[in-house]
This record gives sequence, C-alpha cells and structure tokens, in this order.
Amino acid sequence: MAEEYPADFVRWLLGVEAPQIEVLKTELTLEPIRADSVTFLQTANQILHIEFQTLPKSKTPLNFRMLDYSVRLKRQYKCPVTQVLIFLQETDNAVVFTEEYRDDTTIHKFEVVRLWEQDSKIFLDNPALLPLATLTRTDSPQSLLSQVAQKIATIPDREQQQNIAGCVEVIAGLRFEKDLVHQFLREDIMKESVIYQDIVQKEAFKMISRLLKRRFGDVNDSLMTKVRNLSADDLEDLGEALFDFSEVADLVAWLEQQH
Repeated sequence: MAEEYPADFVRWLLGVEAPQIEVLKTELTLEPIRADSVTFLQTANQILHIEFQTLPKSKTPLNFRMLDYSVRLKRQYKCPVTQVLIFLQETDNAVVFTEEYRDDTTIHKFEVVRLWEQDSKIFLDNPALLPLATLTRTDSPQSLLSQVAQKIATIPDREQQQNIAGCVEVIAGLRFEKDLVHQFLREDIMKESVIYQDIVQKEAFKMISRLLKRRFGDVNDSLMTKVRNLSADDLEDLGEALFDFSEVADLVAWLEQQH
C-alpha cells in the first residue's frame, strides 16, 4: 500500500504535498536488512522510513533497529530521515510506547503510531489508507468494518477496488474473523485482487516446497525457480501430479509440459 500510494502516506505522516516521490529499495548497504514491512520513500529533500509491525516482537530490539536504519539511510542518501513505526495490533506492551533509543552515548528519537488510537475518519476518506481503517479506534468494530465495505463499493476504478479489497481482507484479519470479513466484503472482488492472488500463490508455493523436499530431499535451485514462477492454479495441479512422481526427472518432465 505504501509503495502503491506513496503520496497518500507522505501526506498522512508528514503533512506535506510531495510532487515527486521515489520508492527506495529496502536493502541497505553493509549487512543487508530486509523486511516486507519496511518502506523508504524519498521526497525532494528527505526520506520517510515507514515500518509496520503487527506485534512488538523482534530479534533485534525495534528501537535499536530504528537507529540502525537511520544511520544507514543518512550515510547512503545524505539527507534528513523521518521515521515512523506503525503498530497494527492493539497491545499494552511497553515497546509500543517507546519512541526513542537511548544508551550511555546516544539518544535517537522516532515517531510511533498506534493504529488502535487513531481516528478512523482520515482513513475512511482516503482509498489508499482504507485497509488501515479496519484497525483504527472505534466503539463498534463491526460497524467500522461495514463502513469500510461501503467505501470500497464506491471506488469507481475496478482494478483499484479489487486491490484495496484484497488489502482490506489481509489487514482486517488482524482484528476480525475471516468469516465476518467475508460477510461484509464481496468475495469475488477480493479474489480478483492481484494482492490476494499473490498471497495465494506464495502460500501454494510454500506447501509445494515442503512436499517436494519431503518426497525428493533438496531440489536444485533452477528447478525451484521454475516451480516458484508457476501460478497458484498450476501449483495446485502440481500438488496433485506429485502423487504420480517417483523421481525428480518426473518433476522436470512435468515442468517442461507447462511451457
């Protein structure tokens, strides 16, 4: 979402209009740090580092990670860095109320947003932020979910509607049962979303990878790359075909038939 609609996230978190925004790679120099929940947006004169966390658990303490990112970004891009750590799931853990890293020689500050404390209005009024609305402050979570569904129905662009609906399904799952989400959102719209399809494909690949390893042991990288590039439907077909395979050569032959 942050990479698809960077201007909306810059407007929300920085309160400025940025005519040109570049989405930076999430791998930094030195020892690489990679995370699906990290986005770096570069405007004309600064970098916005957004990090999303479902829970305050981290192998490296989150406040130290923020310091580490800040130093690396400043070294590589040589401009000011604004950091926002966004917590998605409500918790009273002290980590979500920590807005600095401090030791004997260093004090580093960053912003923290706890979504469950945020007014839902600004999220409901912006399609790019709409999926996050499901996690915002409310006295009636089901009514909020209903409002989100109504807003999705008013998005005129079909592709955008599908993608926003797919994001809503994923993010709303942090707060609501899946069946309840499906009561409010049209399942056909969600399933047409490229985001939904991507998630389904990745989950199917994980399952097939486990089955292949169990059946044949380690499979070489080139074959696994071909398997990874299969669609979700093809991965489902492969799962059924595996029952007839007796050796890796059968897998190779099956993959060749797909092309």
